[in-house]
Parts: sequence; C-alpha cells; structure tokens
Amino acid sequence: MPAGEYVKLSVSDTGVGIPGDKLTEIFESFTQVDASTARKYGGSGLGLAISQWAVRAHGGFIEVNSSIGGGSTFRIVLPIG
Repeated sequence: MPAGEYVKLSVSDTGVGIPGDKLTEIFESFTQVDASTARKYGGSGLGLAISQWAVRAHGGFIEVNSSIGGGSTFRIVLPIG
C-alpha cells in the first residue's frame, strides 16, 4: 500500500484455527477448511469472500494469522480518503 493515512482493524477469536496450507483458500467463495459432511462447524463459505471483495473495492487488503487450536486474527487495512 502506498504511503499515506490508513486505518487498521483487527478481529481475533480463540476458535479451532486454520491450517497454514488452507489460508490462501479461505477467501474463495464456498470454500471451507473442513468441507466434510461430519464437520463440527457450519457456514456457507461466503463471509470471507464477501469481506475481501468489499475491502479490496475500497483499496485495502485483509491479512490473516492462524494456528490450529490457537484461533485466528484477521487484520483489515483500509486507506483513509
């Protein structure tokens, strides 16, 4: 991102975490870390795709750090103005 003013927003959870090899896939529509029929956690697989689209449409980006059993932190960076 070019130099200038921007706002950062972080959201963290203490959930199950995301394996490192799946971090690039989680922003794809209808893609979930555990797509098996026996998964413990539900969801449609659209939330992160929509969030990334909206953030990019405003000139920003989303970063994610996660570890299995340690939860996840998503950081949104948006330019001001």
